[in-house]
Amino acid sequence: MTAEKVVEIQNISMNYHTLDGETLAIHNLSFDVYKGEIIVIVGPSGCGKSTALSTISGLIKPSSGKVLVNGQEVGGTNKSIGYMFQKDHLFEWRTIMSNILIGLEIQRKLNDETKKKAEQLLEMYGLAEFKNYYPSQLSGGMRQRVALIRTLAVEPDILLLDEPFSALDYQTRLSVADEIGTILKKERKTAIMVTHDISDAICLKWLPIFYRYT
Repeated sequence: MTAEKVVEIQNISMNYHTLDGETLAIHNLSFDVYKGEIIVIVGPSGCGKSTALSTISGLIKPSSGKVLVNGQEVGGTNKSIGYMFQKDHLFEWRTIMSNILIGLEIQRKLNDETKKKAEQLLEMYGLAEFKNYYPSQLSGGMRQRVALIRTLAVEPDILLLDEPFSALDYQTRLSVADEIGTILKKERKTAIMVTHDISDAICLKWLPIFYRYT
């Protein structure tokens, strides 16, 4: 049985233009991601990793080349893609439960069924007893789990993770990386993560891609 290709990066390059000139962020990058794969792109700060994710999500358009998701060329943001940023971006004035539901609210998908599924995710991943807490009452690792559950609640087909452990101390990031890797595998999600730290890829036991433009 042939694996289903869900992301295709076809020779993309990205140049940023400023008053001072042109900056090359990505040069001639190509790779494919298949359904159910979880990969990590490892590279130093400033090599274009986050830019690559932004082109996949449709937040920016590459200067040249194509990005296809589920066989369709990306022309803007896509509700089938979930994006988890470096910081958890939880709203401090909202409870954990209301933070998790915010994506469903924005996409107008909030109803009894989707709320129940969000509550099940909280229960499944050990945060049910904290649903009425506020972000300031949680540890950094727990906040990252909340951020992931918030992303999963809208049921995206593909998850993009932009250095999601960078704000955590070393011991916590190893623990949280293992937890998040387990969650993604259990949910059978296709995921692409970028990081500058090879230990993130090693502890996750994902498939690392080493990338530096030349």
